[in-house]
Amino acid sequence: MEEFLSVREIAILGFILFAIGIIGIVSRRNLIVVLMSVEIVLNAVNLLFVVFSRGFNDTSGQIMVLFVMAVAAAEAAVGLALVIALFRNTHSVMTDNMENLKDT
Repeated sequence: MEEFLSVREIAILGFILFAIGIIGIVSRRNLIVVLMSVEIVLNAVNLLFVVFSRGFNDTSGQIMVLFVMAVAAAEAAVGLALVIALFRNTHSVMTDNMENLKDT
């Protein structure tokens, strides 16, 4: 049976998604966009785990995806708490205002 996409093509897509996520993390100041970029990076890593797991006929990559998904869920919960705390104190979600959250 012929594959629709090869392992190489899917890996290239994963690396492109990873690069887009890293660029979003580094270049943006809005906390919500930064958190979405982190999610893109985690999804790119999941895609790469699955594609290499399929390419090497090994299930360990697919098991790692479950752990990464658990970390992503925890990150989303903590990120939402940070967004709420930042917005309540500064009425903005820009990362420049995060230093105002420090306890003095």
